[in-house]
Amino acid sequence: MSADASFAGLFEAVPDALLLVDGDGRIVQTNAQAERLFGYAPGELLRMDVETLIPAAARDRHRRYRESYMARPHVRPMGVSGQSLIGLRPDGSQFPVEIALSPIGGAHGPRYLASVRDISETQRARQALVRARYDALAARIGQLALEAQDESGVVDALPRLLADALDIPTVAVLFVSSDRQSVEIRAGVGLDDGGAALDEAALLAGIGAGETAVTEDFASADAPRFALPAAAGSGVLVPLLDRGRPMGALLARAPRPRHFDHDALHLLRSVANLTAAFVQRRRTEEQLAHSQRLDAIGQLTGGIAHDFNNLLTVMSGSLQLLELECGDKPEAGELIASALRSVGRGAELTGKLLAFARRQRLSPRAVDVPALLRDVESMLKRTLGDSVHLHVHCAAPLAAAYADPGQLEAALLNLALNARDAMPRGGEIAIDASVFEVAARDDGSELAEGDYLRVVVADTGRGMAPETLARAMEPFFTTKEAGRGSGLGLSMVYGFAKQSGGDLRIDSALGYGTRVELFLPAARAPAAAPAPAGGAHAPGRGETVLVVEDDAAVRAIALAFLRASGYRAVAVGSAGEALRYLAGEGEAAVMFSDVMLGEGMNGKELAAAARRLRPRLPVVLTSGYETETANAGEAFDLLRKPYRREQVAAAIARAIGSGDA
Repeated sequence: MSADASFAGLFEAVPDALLLVDGDGRIVQTNAQAERLFGYAPGELLRMDVETLIPAAARDRHRRYRESYMARPHVRPMGVSGQSLIGLRPDGSQFPVEIALSPIGGAHGPRYLASVRDISETQRARQALVRARYDALAARIGQLALEAQDESGVVDALPRLLADALDIPTVAVLFVSSDRQSVEIRAGVGLDDGGAALDEAALLAGIGAGETAVTEDFASADAPRFALPAAAGSGVLVPLLDRGRPMGALLARAPRPRHFDHDALHLLRSVANLTAAFVQRRRTEEQLAHSQRLDAIGQLTGGIAHDFNNLLTVMSGSLQLLELECGDKPEAGELIASALRSVGRGAELTGKLLAFARRQRLSPRAVDVPALLRDVESMLKRTLGDSVHLHVHCAAPLAAAYADPGQLEAALLNLALNARDAMPRGGEIAIDASVFEVAARDDGSELAEGDYLRVVVADTGRGMAPETLARAMEPFFTTKEAGRGSGLGLSMVYGFAKQSGGDLRIDSALGYGTRVELFLPAARAPAAAPAPAGGAHAPGRGETVLVVEDDAAVRAIALAFLRASGYRAVAVGSAGEALRYLAGEGEAAVMFSDVMLGEGMNGKELAAAARRLRPRLPVVLTSGYETETANAGEAFDLLRKPYRREQVAAAIARAIGSGDA
């Protein structure tokens, strides 16, 4: 038998499809298995370009590879190409293959033998195993999410788990800063240089796009700019979405081109979605727990403030009565004045408690924010010192804010002084006011839909650690040394913002300063000029005032104040006694009642019931606790405890002057 006949016999005996190709890439010999595999009739494959058996999208790449191989021919065993190879039949159907290559010499010049094997079933089996492994990983991450106490319990474990599952060196979990100007590497593997190679601008742009970005080959001339530059390899950036808005991303890089197939991308997307949902849930839980904790503390502090204000009312009232008795004794007057100043500081403290508890009385109106900021700037420049530079800016046009101007001014002063205290060696404070709109689609915002004024107070101070930031708005929590602060500044601002229908947000990190955003509703009408102060009131002329107060000591002070102001006062200790008095023939030109009256009716309910008995009866309420003055459409004047004698007299005079009793 001739050598050619022996070769032909071997060609047909081999179970794999065989293609013999010349130096120009044309097929010069095939076996029957090749014709069956590729779907051609006997002899049809001869003289065809071998690229005809490759899908059109891969032909140029295959041609470059073939030319490179022919320039440096070598034996390449099956299954070591490192690439996914696809065969094409005349009917357009495609199938996965593995190929072995061998150079063969001869009289007709160099030839190259390709042994081709259909691996459809093998590939399906491999894919099933890979998918099972990926599914197990996703389930494990889900279990971690259920068991984790905080974000780090899941986020820290992700890079190593994904790197092992995908057989890649580099995986990182990234989060975008609140101002969306920087990227933080929360956890990662394979970042040997500490992240110095990260292209932050590219990362921000890629994450901001909100879609998975895939670079199949870094070395390709047309490869897009990527966050992890490399001479060769491939990369994926999968966003972590929070209600449709990117909050970070999963970053993965492989040293091989086209490493991330459909299953790998599916795994990365699944893990990214699971992680984003977990982080979003944890943050929502933390916000809810924080809000509930603050509400609980608010309830407690409101109750404490009520009792404390009653004590202050007795102390202040007793001191004011002593002041009247000791008018001819200067030494005693000085002591009394000092004691009254201390009572005033105590009243300021309870006022801050009530602000945090959202139970202070506010008088909101349209506020010209630029004008108010000019006043605040003038005060602060005299207070902050030469080492602190203040910058105030208002965007134009700027609508009026609907808020209590006095409380807004106090809030801004508090924020600025807190910022100054965070910069013992000096620095900069920037106050910026602008319009902020909340659309209906912003489901993640705690603000209702509408227009707001946003006032930002930012400093270049030392910033806060996460554990400090988490407690920053709790009353009496402070990092200042003893005697430097009560720990009520931020809590007062927080309560004021919430009670005004706005919000307070704080962003801070050690070494990066603090940024506080105060949101207040925009006014529907422009700011009006303040009304002129009223004139002095006339003293009482013996009119009868019905005093309703359940605290005996406070009741005695109220009686003394009213009698010293020219009124006749009748006192009772409960709402029931007051109604029995009014149901009879008891005289009353006005009723002066505490809001909190122990068991039974409160002061507002008593006022409404008293009006049913005597429709024209003027009512003045007093409280060290509540803010609401309306009940069933009725409006009543409210005097806050602790009150001065002049305030009580003025309130009673106004009530009598406005009524017909």
